[in-house]
Amino acid sequence: MDRNIKLNLLDRTIGYISPSWGYARAAWRNSFVRNFYDSGSNGRITSGWNAINAPAEQTNQMSRDKIRARARDLERNSDIGESIIGAFVRNVIGTGIILQSKILNSNGDEADTLNEQIEEAFEDWCRAKNCDIAGELSFHQMQAMAMRRMIVDGGILFIKSIIDGKFVLQVREVDDIDTSYYLVGSGKKIINGIELNEYNGPVKYHLKKTSPDGLFSGERQEISADRVIFLHDKIRPSQIREISRLARTAGRVKDVNEFVEAVSIKERILACLSIFIKKMLPGGGIGKFNNTIDTETELPEQIIAPGMINHLQPGDDVQIVNPAGQASNAKEFIAIQQRLAASGQGLSYEVASRDMSKSNYSSARQGLLEDQKTYKPEQKYIIETFCMEVYTSWLIWAVLAGEINIPDFWQNKKKYMRHKWYPPGWSWIDPLKEVKANQIALGSGQTTHAEICAGNGLDWKDVFRQLAKEQKLAKKIGLKLGEYNNANESEENESKESEESTSGGDNSN
Repeated sequence: MDRNIKLNLLDRTIGYISPSWGYARAAWRNSFVRNFYDSGSNGRITSGWNAINAPAEQTNQMSRDKIRARARDLERNSDIGESIIGAFVRNVIGTGIILQSKILNSNGDEADTLNEQIEEAFEDWCRAKNCDIAGELSFHQMQAMAMRRMIVDGGILFIKSIIDGKFVLQVREVDDIDTSYYLVGSGKKIINGIELNEYNGPVKYHLKKTSPDGLFSGERQEISADRVIFLHDKIRPSQIREISRLARTAGRVKDVNEFVEAVSIKERILACLSIFIKKMLPGGGIGKFNNTIDTETELPEQIIAPGMINHLQPGDDVQIVNPAGQASNAKEFIAIQQRLAASGQGLSYEVASRDMSKSNYSSARQGLLEDQKTYKPEQKYIIETFCMEVYTSWLIWAVLAGEINIPDFWQNKKKYMRHKWYPPGWSWIDPLKEVKANQIALGSGQTTHAEICAGNGLDWKDVFRQLAKEQKLAKKIGLKLGEYNNANESEENESKESEESTSGGDNSN
């Protein structure tokens, strides 16, 4: 009888009358249930797969702190872990996501003077001494820290404040949220330090008050949610707090680190050459041949030097211990594990390992395109959730503080809030091939200048304006731009005309 077939009460009752009938009934029922999903069966293979359905916060809160601590350990001590984190920071943030004001005049053209004034004022505010309450981080550094902490810690908090009449940001770690504060009832719902409304939207954040050395003073402060920018991934509707992204791959990265350490120790042992001198006669002697005595073992110390020639005492015998063996092939194992760890974060093996030895142009380009599909949603999230929120609050403060003079700002607030953020672009593997491909795509109407410029982190209108300025200046001083390209085009046209005339002569004959 198959032990995997489970008999219920009715099966057993029927089995007393007809064992074959009861067993067949149970077998058919179990077979029918298992045929829908293999992963939902209760067979031998899946017998140890025990999973529980629970709200996101119940699932995360038991392991959140431990996973975050382990992710930080990998950030500090794992080169593989840092390669994944660094790939996101380099490609999503890079040198920083740049603001451009896009205010329009009444005729629909951009108000260049006012836009430049706003951009210059915001660029000055982005300096560390102006935007950070502690005066240590510039706004671009905050962007990079936000990306890094979202990967490692799962989230980060930015608190908007007015200090001494200046609009500043305070950066707080998710550790500062008082998770011990839990209250449901009395008209309030506070879960893991966040006060929620009836729709589970944040109302207040309850943060720990800490001393300068980071110790919890036992007091907490309540901060209204409209002052807090809480950057974190929300992947389930019931999720309230963050969870480290490295939770998916931390175990694998840790295994690889331990494997590499074990291989390294083995290699060091294999490189060792040990020599033991077996004394047949009591040691000792006088004069210059006397050896130094180790005070712990009370045996003479011996030193091996390259090319050394020494004489043994009568009766001494030398035994050499040379560990035999060969280091295991660790390269393939590490590469596979690193590939899986990178793919778990949506990255290619090449970008995480910086190993391009097995790549060609096509595979490298396809990997780059897939990586960009991972980076672009991250850029969009940082822009919409962090950059736009900060800029909106800053512009309102700048108008109120008189930093920027816009008399009808409150009557046309939406008009003056118009702006755009430009993340860093990506360089191509073979720029010549990409330029030719863009030329063909433009000529056939498959793309636009706006799409091409956006891929390089540029605004096509700014590019056109700059080109017009350069051509105007070149014409003024008598410089011919693009003369080399024009010459090449004329040579190619002449060559084509010559080939066409030759082929025409052949056809006439």
